[in-house]
Amino acid sequence: MTVLERLQAELGTIVSVDARELNASRTDKSGWSADGVPLAVVHAVTVEHVQTVLRLASEFRVPVITRGAGTGLAGGACGSAGTIVLNVAGMNRILEIRPEDELAVVEPGVINQHLNDALAEHGLWFAPDPASKAISTVGGNIATNAGGLLCAKYGVTREAVLALTVVLADGTLLRTGHRTVKGVTGYDLTALLTGSEGTLGVIVEATVRVRAVPVGTAVTVAAVFADVAAAAGASAAISAARLRPAVMELIDPVALAIVADYIGPQASAGLADGAFLLVQTDGAGALGEAEQVAVVMGDHGGDVRMSTDEESGERLLSIRRLVHPALEQHGTVLIEDVSVPRSRMKEMFEEIARISARRGVTIPVIAHAGDGNLHPNFVIPADPLRRESDPQIPDNVWAAADEMFRAALALGGTLTGEHGVGVLKRRWLADELGETSFDLQRRLKAVFDPLGILNPGTMFPS
Repeated sequence: MTVLERLQAELGTIVSVDARELNASRTDKSGWSADGVPLAVVHAVTVEHVQTVLRLASEFRVPVITRGAGTGLAGGACGSAGTIVLNVAGMNRILEIRPEDELAVVEPGVINQHLNDALAEHGLWFAPDPASKAISTVGGNIATNAGGLLCAKYGVTREAVLALTVVLADGTLLRTGHRTVKGVTGYDLTALLTGSEGTLGVIVEATVRVRAVPVGTAVTVAAVFADVAAAAGASAAISAARLRPAVMELIDPVALAIVADYIGPQASAGLADGAFLLVQTDGAGALGEAEQVAVVMGDHGGDVRMSTDEESGERLLSIRRLVHPALEQHGTVLIEDVSVPRSRMKEMFEEIARISARRGVTIPVIAHAGDGNLHPNFVIPADPLRRESDPQIPDNVWAAADEMFRAALALGGTLTGEHGVGVLKRRWLADELGETSFDLQRRLKAVFDPLGILNPGTMFPS
């Protein structure tokens, strides 16, 4: 029997060979599409389903691509020719909420927003806040060590993960971590697995730290600046003043003009010209901190407005959340992700502008300014001769991306702050890690996955 016949015999109807499903699994939100067609998509809903898939995959030496909601931005969960796509989106139960211990236990397919909706009843929340929280899963957040709008103050996903249950390449079940606030026994495998992008094992359960909802009303401060350099300077000055707002987002003039056009003239009054810096403070001292932020913004030339009510604050925050829907109206969006020290954001914006002019590529940029994480966006216009489900990235975009990644590294930064390496950035990984670390990490993967069947090609070339 073939591996497909064995899967069908042991797992039945959760194994799909429907052509539409197979093709849909080949791409993600990055716009990248894998070559070829997978053997099957397995819709796992239990741990035993996952163990069966990996046991058979090891027996037949067939690659497995682990996939959730398909909202990844680096091509790391796309089914390619001859692979089994293991979809864990159906493992979506919230297993436990313990308010007294400030933790929750969830399956990997739980949507971020659904978890926070359940936690709200207990006055709690899950701090990682990716812009895709309405559609992305906790398992995907853990696999990529996702960040988001709130991570400058509340940390990235790794800081919220206490324990994991993981199925290894041969189907063995591994439990890591603890339910206690402290725990330093042995190597920290939980931290290692967080951000490993499915290359070391398949997450089937996570124990995550949750927090008390901040007291008081959040205060939102927004300002339009003449250019992005002034806005970046203001954001760096806010950090230098030891202010730690919950949100600090920067939208460059190119992206802001696109958003303004998208939401219409009434909603975008005063936004179309210049760069936009959005700050939100929370907690008991929110108003006082917001007032200090407003002074810094004004000193750097910003046209400042402040909101102390939730409704108008959300309207301002929605400007940031609408950037990608607005860009998607113009074609396929390749959302990139580099980070630099906060003090060097201005230089990185200037480098991107030079690259844009030199390569003839328009690059709208947004940034989590509180932690120096920039998202340059490459918009690939719609082409009637190209299937939108199988977009090709033009050579000048790759050339611009290459220059951009190298510029970030030269400024003391990193290739990715939160999206992960996936397949799209693996060609630059050794440049950042160096030869010794790159080799050690490849050998580490071989310890967990000696046959090389887990997400092959993600992070490291196959």
